[in-house]
Amino acid sequence: MIDDGRGLSPAFSPMQTTSHRHGLILVAPALALVCVLFVLPFGLSFFSSLTNKEGQFTIANFVRAAELYSTDIAFTIFIVFTSTILIGLVSIVIAGTIILSETRWLVIALGALYRWPLFIPFIVAAQCMRTFLAKNGLMNNSFVALGLADPLTTTSFLDWRGIILTFVWKQAPFVTLLLAGAMASLDRATIEAGRNLGASKPRILIELVLPQVRATLTVGLVLSFVTMMSVLSVPLMVAGSQPTMLTVDMAFRINSYGDYGTANALGVISYLICGAAAWLYLRHQTREAPR
Repeated sequence: MIDDGRGLSPAFSPMQTTSHRHGLILVAPALALVCVLFVLPFGLSFFSSLTNKEGQFTIANFVRAAELYSTDIAFTIFIVFTSTILIGLVSIVIAGTIILSETRWLVIALGALYRWPLFIPFIVAAQCMRTFLAKNGLMNNSFVALGLADPLTTTSFLDWRGIILTFVWKQAPFVTLLLAGAMASLDRATIEAGRNLGASKPRILIELVLPQVRATLTVGLVLSFVTMMSVLSVPLMVAGSQPTMLTVDMAFRINSYGDYGTANALGVISYLICGAAAWLYLRHQTREAPR
């Protein structure tokens, strides 16, 4: 401690200073990567969205984006939020079954199957869904073969429903993997105590297990939310009609008109939507952090 006339203040020893410098050196590559891949593109996108082709300040790009694509903005929020909720529910069911089920063959089957979509790119998943969800696709043909549907009444799911199904199928394994790992690391004594008191498996999952892994679930859902906001292939290939998602609108403005200003304005709006989701997560985590 050093007395500087205003009371005692902490002083760093040479060893602490060296450790601090080493810590900065270790963090520097990751920080540089974040700046180059995220901060710099956002800065350039934000600058472009507020300037015209002559480099003058304007908000015309945001006005045009709001006039032409307000429906698509609302559609994007609806698709991503709905998909996020469904991903959470599916992940909880699968992870809870794997951790709590005593049916060994079911646990082995789920453990072997649920990971497969992790290794499939979004563009491949979108192409698979085009053939699976079409009017005469594999899903409807299977229902007809089982006598569950009539060939004349089958409908195509290549619309907003197909986008949601594709997102849920693709992202649920990622969240499930995180969630199952967090559940497996819990103290089994809590679960066994619930069983000894006669609690059912759903009640153990909801009241005992989920509160302890809520942070991990939230992280997985926020990451999935941001990922779905950035996907172009799924809304373009699965639906391909109006309304559509913002990624398709951005690609259309650039490829058809060379209008980078409006495209970047839509990109900034996407950033803000993702930032709102991240802010809600950070606010929730800050409230729960021990003081």
